[in-house]
Amino acid sequence: MQRSLAEMIETGQPTMLVEVASVRGSVPREAGAWMLVSVAAVAGTVGGGQLEYMAIDRARQLLRRSARSERMSVPLGPEIGQCCGGRVTLALAGLDAGLAETLRRRLRAEADARRHVLIFGAGHVGRALAAALALLPVRAVLIDQRAAELALAGRVETKLTPIPEAEVADAPPGSAYVVLTHDHALDFLIVGAALDRADASYVGLIGSATKRARFVSWWGRGAADVAGLTCPIGGASGDKRPAVIAACTAAELMTQLGARPAPNDSEVHRNDHDRTA
Repeated sequence: MQRSLAEMIETGQPTMLVEVASVRGSVPREAGAWMLVSVAAVAGTVGGGQLEYMAIDRARQLLRRSARSERMSVPLGPEIGQCCGGRVTLALAGLDAGLAETLRRRLRAEADARRHVLIFGAGHVGRALAAALALLPVRAVLIDQRAAELALAGRVETKLTPIPEAEVADAPPGSAYVVLTHDHALDFLIVGAALDRADASYVGLIGSATKRARFVSWWGRGAADVAGLTCPIGGASGDKRPAVIAACTAAELMTQLGARPAPNDSEVHRNDHDRTA
């Protein structure tokens, strides 16, 4: 059974934490990656493949013996059917009240550190993009003036507001903005506000090269001021189906966010790893 990490912590069932304690060479996941294993369920991942199967099997052996902790040093070579070539040390520890609270804090810190992505416009592409980003480590918020369109969005975070452009001023530093409303004038207001902040991780505008040129003419700034604008969004696949545009834009966005780490991302991750290693 597959559960979320938060659900696994709260089950009250005997559970093992499996964490990547250290790595050397080419490996599937970084130090600090973790998963939870019970007799009947698994949440999270330490990289998949044979390494993960071995970790799950060992964690369940420890649970059956009521053992509290162990370390596994695994070479990722032909002997286990993986060809990464590196070595991974896994730390296994039984979940008790103290460790459970540490993991809760870690999940909260990771959620707080997630970059905000403000999606303006709950039309077909906006809804598809919100759904795509819901699977990724960002906090995506779908924003629109139209309650009926937001109601079609499903299980994603939404915000109904009569003044969408005002949301830009309240966004945290380093946020990303994807603009695809039903109104070009509103698009331009939102994009201008996002570029004016000068701290955006990504500013994307749906449309064509012609629409970009019209925005530049309307905004009246120099070329350097518009360099941070991505328009068209999603690369040049040529496929205009909403789900395809959303998938390409999500990939483009995540690549851009990876190139511009959020403030204190590394500090939060290191501190959490220190508490659970």
